[in-house]
Amino acid sequence: MNENKQHKAGYVTIMGAPNVGKSTLLNKFLKQPFSITSPKKQTTRHRILGIENGENHQIVFSDTPGLISPEYQLHQHMMSFVKEVLEDSDIIIYIITCDDVNAENNSLIQKLKTIEIPLFLVVNKIDLCTQKMLEKTVSEWSIIWPKSKIFPISALNEVYVDEVMKFIIDYLPESPPFFPKNQLTDRPERFFVNEIVRNSILKRYQKELPYASEVVTHQFVDTPDLLKIHSDIYVERDSQKGILIGHKGQAINALGINARQNLEKFFSKKVFLKLRVKVAKNWRRDPKMLKRFGYIN
Repeated sequence: MNENKQHKAGYVTIMGAPNVGKSTLLNKFLKQPFSITSPKKQTTRHRILGIENGENHQIVFSDTPGLISPEYQLHQHMMSFVKEVLEDSDIIIYIITCDDVNAENNSLIQKLKTIEIPLFLVVNKIDLCTQKMLEKTVSEWSIIWPKSKIFPISALNEVYVDEVMKFIIDYLPESPPFFPKNQLTDRPERFFVNEIVRNSILKRYQKELPYASEVVTHQFVDTPDLLKIHSDIYVERDSQKGILIGHKGQAINALGINARQNLEKFFSKKVFLKLRVKVAKNWRRDPKMLKRFGYIN
C-alpha cells in the first residue's frame, strides 16, 4: 500500500427493481462471474457481499434482491435484506433502465431522498433505448433526486462502467480495510455451489419451477485434483420433482452436466457433482424451511 496516500474503504449497496442489471454490474465491478445473472426476474435471493480491493482502497459491494411486493414469506425475508443495507451503506447505487420513469417503490424513493450519503443513479441498458428516451429518463429522475449523480451505462457491454467505479472510489470515506485484502467475499464456497446450480435451473426451466427450487450443498470436499460436491435440490411439489428428474433421469443428468461445467469454470478445478431432488411442500411459506435455507437468522 502507498504509505503517502490515505486508504479508503466503504460499503456500497446496489439496489433496484428485478431484472435491471444489478448482478451484471456487480460482476463487471469485480471482473468475475460472482452473482447470478439471468433474463428472469428475482434471480438474486440473498444479500451477497463482493469485495473489490485496490492498493489504496477496498469496496465492499452488496448485491441486493430485486425490489418486489412480497407475495411469499420468502419474499418478505428477501426484502428484509434490502432494509438492512440502508442502515450500513456508505454509498447507494440505484439502477433503473431507460423506460423506468415512474418507479413502483415510491416509499423507498421518498426515503432515499432524505439520505445523507452519496446516491448514484445508474441508467442501465442504454444500448436498448433511443437518445430521446435516455434524455427523458435523465430529466425526470433529475427532478426526483436532484442531489444524485446520474450515470448512463451498459453494464453488459461495459460502457462507462469504469467511470462509475472511479466515482465510487472518489466518494469512499477514509478508512482501513474491513476485510483481509485478498478476500473476495463473506460467503463460503458452498453458497456459490448452491447459486451456480440454481442458475442452471433458471436457465433450463420456465414458469414457476425455477422459483420453487432451492439448492442446499451438504458435502464439499476439496482434494488436490478434484472437488467432490453433493447437493440437494428442493422443490415444492412431486410434479416439479418429476420434471427436474425427467424420463430415466435424463433431465437431472443434463442439468448436472451444465452445472458441473459452470462449477469447474468458477473454481478452476475438476468437479464431481452429485444432485438429488427432494420435495419440501410449500417451503417458500414455511418459516422452518426458510431458516434452514438461510433466509431467517
